[in-house]
Amino acid sequence: MKKLNSISPVYHSILPKEEFVVSSNIENPDAILVRSADMHGMEVNENLLCVARAGAGVNNIPLDSMAEKGVVVFNSPGANANAVKELVLAGLLLASRKISDGIEWCKTLEEGELSIEKQVEAGKKQFVGPEIAGKTLGVIGLGAIGVLVANAGVALGMDVLGYDPYISVDHAWMLSRSVTHAMSLDEIINKSDYITLHVPLLDSNRNMIDAGAIAHMKKSAALLNFSRGGLVNVADVKEALENGDLRTYVTDFPEKDLIGVKNVILTPHLGASTPESEDNCVRMVAKQVNDYLKTGSIVNSCNYPNCALGKPAMPRIAILHRNVPNVIGTITGLISTEGLNIENMTNQSRGAYAYTVLDVGTRPSDELIAKLEQVENHYRVRLLMP
Repeated sequence: MKKLNSISPVYHSILPKEEFVVSSNIENPDAILVRSADMHGMEVNENLLCVARAGAGVNNIPLDSMAEKGVVVFNSPGANANAVKELVLAGLLLASRKISDGIEWCKTLEEGELSIEKQVEAGKKQFVGPEIAGKTLGVIGLGAIGVLVANAGVALGMDVLGYDPYISVDHAWMLSRSVTHAMSLDEIINKSDYITLHVPLLDSNRNMIDAGAIAHMKKSAALLNFSRGGLVNVADVKEALENGDLRTYVTDFPEKDLIGVKNVILTPHLGASTPESEDNCVRMVAKQVNDYLKTGSIVNSCNYPNCALGKPAMPRIAILHRNVPNVIGTITGLISTEGLNIENMTNQSRGAYAYTVLDVGTRPSDELIAKLEQVENHYRVRLLMP
């Protein structure tokens, strides 16, 4: 396994040294472990089986081109959720109580005609800010992070609105019953005192917070973005702040146009920058890689369908292929010509790509595997033995 970034060594607890060589100097790896390195345009070896992103975002990985090379891309959703949640809570307080301004002002204090204590008492009124208890928090996106933020808002005495038309059953079960289900994005935007974004960046939601959205916000609203920079139109936010149409913007994604802007609070992409978060991410993807290489099981893939599998009890043929008609018939036809019995079969699809796994009674010949590899729209064929 090749590391493209400095990675916590906790993977050794999942990937035993006697079975896995993990280094940044491997030329033809079976797997790649990456954090932030840009893989767009990167040449990969033909035998590369998977890429594991120790984190949630995969903007640095070309998902489709990897899929068409038969490379499964994994990430670690939720592993950094608590770390991001804590920073969002800090952002809420920074947005309300003028803490950052107060800290900077204190750095300028000098003993003079007035003591430090008297200067503080005279000057503190310029940093008065509201409490967050009793205010309305709008959470856009109720995935692993959004659910934790919403529940924490409830615990802090806030009235919480949540919006996510694609919420999973698992995350719905985790959500506090005190969180009000918003029926639309507009409801969140119209009613919230604090709006926090927790959605992935897609072409469909790029610049989702723009001048049009801001026009429907309260002028006293604060916007928090600890998800992805591209979700917010920075020029529109800057103009809204200058015109008094938005009170504060807090983000973990500094940009040139935001530096030095009044009422903008920037943190240097600290969301997942905790030792606990980094270790959690590495452990999660290490397990996913281990399971995929040994059993063919796919969990938390970003370009292929999930397909949780146990250890093979008999020879297992695992095929990554394009999601087109007649693929299954072609596969089973080739297997039957060799007289093999299919004991178990599963087929899962995700958009343009699919995964078919077959457990067969006896070991298939090398000739059969070669024939399966030559089938049009087959990207990768693997034989896994018990």
